[in-house]
Amino acid sequence: MTRQHSAPVLLRPTGEHTALRQIAFSTAPDGVSEADIQALVHQFPGSLPINEIDPMFAGAVSVCTELNTPAGPIDNFLVTASGLPVLVECKLWRNPEARREITGQILDYAKELAKWSSADLHREVNRRLKRHDNALLEIVRRVNPAVDEIEFNDALTANLRRGRFLLLIVGDGIREGVETIAEYLSGHAGLHFSLGLVEMPIFALPDGSKLAAPRVLARTSVITRHVIAAPADHIVVEPGELTERRAPATSAENIAAGEAYVRFWSEFLDGLTLDDPEQQKPKPFKLGYLSFSMPAPAGSSWLNVYRDMRRGVMGVFLASTRNTAGEYASNLIAEDWDTVSKELGGSAIVETDDHGRPRIIDYKVFGSLDDPATRAKAFEWLRERTNTFVNVLRPRVRSAVADYSASGAANVAG
Repeated sequence: MTRQHSAPVLLRPTGEHTALRQIAFSTAPDGVSEADIQALVHQFPGSLPINEIDPMFAGAVSVCTELNTPAGPIDNFLVTASGLPVLVECKLWRNPEARREITGQILDYAKELAKWSSADLHREVNRRLKRHDNALLEIVRRVNPAVDEIEFNDALTANLRRGRFLLLIVGDGIREGVETIAEYLSGHAGLHFSLGLVEMPIFALPDGSKLAAPRVLARTSVITRHVIAAPADHIVVEPGELTERRAPATSAENIAAGEAYVRFWSEFLDGLTLDDPEQQKPKPFKLGYLSFSMPAPAGSSWLNVYRDMRRGVMGVFLASTRNTAGEYASNLIAEDWDTVSKELGGSAIVETDDHGRPRIIDYKVFGSLDDPATRAKAFEWLRERTNTFVNVLRPRVRSAVADYSASGAANVAG
């Protein structure tokens, strides 16, 4: 969806009025750059419409810019007196590739901070500010002098470990494809964050001053887990097992198996080219599958790319959670199977899952994938199938979801 906003109008006491000109976002001397937005956010944190996105984070205090993490430096780091962290990424959204990379980047920051304690954060803030005292607490107390040190640190550690963050992406605005942003969220199980997309247009005033007019483009709250299903007689991951099935750290055998899966899927992903610029690639799992999110709310539709080691099978299928827009999309696509089958190349089939729902799937037996030549053939086939499934099914899922939302559907057939 293309978003149009009218320019502010300056009204003078004389009755004259002037429509303000928006300053272009660029690195040119007369433009507004990412660095300018970053400096504005740090100096005037109140310019962020935080209360509109998640009131729990209202009153956040600017701590520093370029806070270092293993995933890279966070543009702006803020925190509330109650120990709730706010992460800000200031970027220009030039194209779908940028949207995908920027959203993935801020989620990576959140995943890294979820491994920290308050002591880790205090250390990195001191390093960034080149200080040796309790800089973080001192900054918070400038605004809220009554903050108790022990309570603040305990709350901060708890929020870090839970992944209770506000993530803000601030820039020149998104002109289309806002709904694709939600797809990045479903792959980050365990984090309990809110995400806001904020446009920060800057307008030139007649006297040479500038006016910042921030507005919320999109916001979403996420306290969810991503559930993966698998076809009959193949690898099955039931709801709630995504975390529990990860190899326990005390088992050397399971750790080795998990690392082998990561290498396997990394090799597959390295050679995978997707035609759709908005389709993100997942990170390699330590399990027998990968999940490619489809444009449906709450992560309710995805492509599951899997490997069955016992049978030497590789395949891909469209999956969804029950009684959701994703399931509605799967049913609608299956109803048009004669057309969809041809678009998928004719080798895919529709089978029925354990709940009596249609499942669109294609798989092939290759034998032992430990053999490099066999694995190369399997990867070539699976990469083509994955790209084709994305090209054919992604727009159909998006269309079905729009229909589902417009009709206010409450029940899903099946």
